[in-house]
Amino acid sequence: MARIVIVGGHGKVALLLAPLLVRAGDEVTSVFRNPEHTPDVAATGARPVVADLEKLDTEAIAALLAGHDAVVWSAGAGGGDPARTYAVDRDAAIRTMDAAVSAGVRRFVMVSYFGAGPDHGTPQESGFFPYAEAKSAADAHLAGTGLDWTILRPSRLTSDAPTGLIETAEQGATATSVTRADVAAAVAAALADPATRGRTVEFNNGGTPIASALVP
Repeated sequence: MARIVIVGGHGKVALLLAPLLVRAGDEVTSVFRNPEHTPDVAATGARPVVADLEKLDTEAIAALLAGHDAVVWSAGAGGGDPARTYAVDRDAAIRTMDAAVSAGVRRFVMVSYFGAGPDHGTPQESGFFPYAEAKSAADAHLAGTGLDWTILRPSRLTSDAPTGLIETAEQGATATSVTRADVAAAVAAALADPATRGRTVEFNNGGTPIASALVP
């Protein structure tokens, strides 16, 4: 059994991920901002914790993470407001990584997006630019922390039924789409397989079983 904290616990991927982890025997804590979402999160089998990481400093976040074995970052500002995008997707994410280091929580899985990185290529005038910059900065910081990290970069998310099959950029995939359920399954598979540590995986739906595709 692992003790796993999901940050962004009311997100669509997180709400699919928590039951997978609970069924696997893990103890799951889901952190989310809006107290009105408590019943939805509790229904997943996770322990609900209301906290706004945008407003918490590193020490306070470390207190939330203490006693866990792994962190999943599945939070996001949701776009629309560049300042809040940077505050959540970059700054709060980075504070959470630093808090994990401080709290001794070694395992960290980041849900990013297909194409993130210093060469993301998004024009500065694009409304997507703040998100691309924020996620790329967060991913780079995570890779430099010394944590046992995995960065998952799914392409455009859909609400279709899970397939259990993906294709990675290493297999030749370019960004198309992937179901949220398969992203949740990829997070669960990454947490379960130590061989995914130190790997960045970009993926779509495809033809390879998820666990096999994450570690070719």
